[in-house]
Amino acid sequence: MGSPCGLVGVVALQGAFAAHIEACQAVGSDAVEVRTPAELDGVDRIILPGGESTTMSMMLDRNELREPLAALLADGTPVFGTCAGMILLAAEVSDGRVDQQSLAMIDIGVQRNGWGRQNQSFSDELVVSGFDDPLHAVFIRAPRVERVGDDVEVLARYNDEPVLCRQGSVLVAAFHPELSTDRRLHRYFCELS
Repeated sequence: MGSPCGLVGVVALQGAFAAHIEACQAVGSDAVEVRTPAELDGVDRIILPGGESTTMSMMLDRNELREPLAALLADGTPVFGTCAGMILLAAEVSDGRVDQQSLAMIDIGVQRNGWGRQNQSFSDELVVSGFDDPLHAVFIRAPRVERVGDDVEVLARYNDEPVLCRQGSVLVAAFHPELSTDRRLHRYFCELS
């Protein structure tokens, strides 16, 4: 393997998981699809991709992934959640189904589809803390961050609202960095400890 950040497990239940694998490989990281608890073995980092958060939440349970995934994250395994992944990692979710469960790994509150429905999707350039040049960001039915806890660092804002946040080894984005050719955010995640 020999990847600079170890093995990245991309939860492949729904969403743009293949694009995340390509992005990881582009920055020199080994990445594998994760659909079962056994496929978490040997994984050093996790990506929860975009998709539909309620469906992904149900599939985590159906595939018996929720508990082993939560255990890895509680042990400090770095995780990157994009769009629906952000929702799954948030401490609070508004406009979700009453039976939707969060992994609650980052102290933020989010609103599902807060930036609008599918036909209101957009892209724009973001100024990201620590990046020399703006990052192209694609927002598709993106969650809106409604609350940020004291220990959460906001790395990027759009219209003065947080869209990229970090708390320790947890990184979340309201947008889809895997749908851009800019791989800096995946490299940043690879270096996250």
